[in-house]
Amino acid sequence: MEHLPKEIHQNGISYTLVGDYYIPDLELPKESRPIGRWGRMHKVFLQEHRPGQYNALLLSGKLWTYLADLNEQAADRLACIVLQMQEAEGVNEELKARNQLAWVRDMNNIRSRAEEIILSEMIFV
Repeated sequence: MEHLPKEIHQNGISYTLVGDYYIPDLELPKESRPIGRWGRMHKVFLQEHRPGQYNALLLSGKLWTYLADLNEQAADRLACIVLQMQEAEGVNEELKARNQLAWVRDMNNIRSRAEEIILSEMIFV
């Protein structure tokens, strides 16, 4: 059997010898932004319900950037929806000073509804 070099470089890609095969040395681009809660949930959704799209994003190296962008958009949208619901329902600092329990109850209710909107509009689509 002839001696094979440990590493070769062809067509702009480096390959490393593993056993009898050359495996490409592929590196994913580094993404410094976190994917967060919404990104993780969408990743699981893609893996389970959209495997083709998940694999395309993963193999192109764009998955983490896509998930980080989605996480930021979902967080911004959540904040916007919560603020709009607060104004529409009169849940403000005056209520907080007057009746804390009612304010906490209303804010929890608003946040839960806003999260359901985010899930149905952005995460599970």
